[in-house]
Amino acid sequence: MYEHILFPTDGSDGAAAALEHARNLAETHNATLHIMTVLDTSSPHIGMTSAGPAGATTGMTAEEHDESEPGMVGEEHNIDSSLQERAQAIVDSAADEADGVDTVTAIERGPPHSAILDYADENDIDLIVMGTHGRTGIERYLLGSVAEKVVRTSDVPVLTARLGDDKD
Repeated sequence: MYEHILFPTDGSDGAAAALEHARNLAETHNATLHIMTVLDTSSPHIGMTSAGPAGATTGMTAEEHDESEPGMVGEEHNIDSSLQERAQAIVDSAADEADGVDTVTAIERGPPHSAILDYADENDIDLIVMGTHGRTGIERYLLGSVAEKVVRTSDVPVLTARLGDDKD
């Protein structure tokens, strides 16, 4: 029934709750599990260094830098590179946890819900399995929900899993 299952993750506990479902479905259907994360390019920090736009330098010597800024003395701190490394760690960790099933990892850029839907379309995804943070009411309205946007606009089925309450 499913040949390609997409598991978008941001590395959160909410997303991790859905990984077991995605892995089990991929194993049951002998499907490829596509594990992806999205670098949200709407963030003003993407493509920036500590000094400004990527590639810019501060023009300051190491002695002129404030010693209280760890990791920035005498080097360019490229936020985009740090985010790329974090994204890679997120998909690699999820792929390690999905041991036993065929996996493909990807890092996409753009607004998260659009990047997820575009990836699903471009890779013939049969099912999207994603976690939710469980926000309700005004919090969901104000913050928005990537999962909700994907559910409302996806052309393929979407399975959402919510992180369970530990209030037993």
